[in-house]
Amino acid sequence: MAQNIYDTPEFFEGYSRLDRSVRGLDGGPEWPALRALLPDMRGRRLLDLGCGFGWIARWAVEQGAAGALGVDLSENMLARARAETADGRIRYLKADLETIELPQESFDVVVSSLALHYVRDFARLAGQAFGSLASGGHFVFSIEHPIYMASMRPEWLTTAEGGRTWPVDHYAIEGPRVTDWLAKGVQKQHRTLSTTLNALIDAGFSIRRLEEWSPTAHEVAARPSLKDELERPMMALVAARK
Repeated sequence: MAQNIYDTPEFFEGYSRLDRSVRGLDGGPEWPALRALLPDMRGRRLLDLGCGFGWIARWAVEQGAAGALGVDLSENMLARARAETADGRIRYLKADLETIELPQESFDVVVSSLALHYVRDFARLAGQAFGSLASGGHFVFSIEHPIYMASMRPEWLTTAEGGRTWPVDHYAIEGPRVTDWLAKGVQKQHRTLSTTLNALIDAGFSIRRLEEWSPTAHEVAARPSLKDELERPMMALVAARK
């Protein structure tokens, strides 16, 4: 079973205060780039893996999706998602992405936002996503960039000019990485970017687009805290098709 850190009070309280938790999709600086990878949602059936508060499911239905299913392991996240969802076309399901069995050819779009780097067996989940999609279906997701994950160390180095450097720690060694983010002992799964993309190819997907996300000058001007994200890629955004 995956680590269910989102149901621990300390972590959930901190997560609920994040800008993306308060403002929804508008609070995620990468959302415009992720949205650009998604197809026209009109008439589509959406599956959101690691749906959190249900922001993407609600957005998809607002865009004309035929229906949306949000899946998450956290009771806290699902309770908030259900409380904020009034549209009967949206359903939520508690399930572990490590072991979930998805119905065959039941969706047109599978999406995931910053959840799949918690999954140990990504190759298995990629296979499940492939099988769940109708022919021509889309799999679009964001993850923490593996370079970002491999540089998550407290002893950031400071240059003579006062800036930061981000030492990459054993990038080629895959497996669990433990960090203190909002709470102590948060476990994420480090994979090289090639491992992620090759798992998609092996599952049968065609890679359509890869974005190593960084903020634009306009975004940095609006949110100066994003300046650090120019030093190394923070997120990878991937679009694949069946």
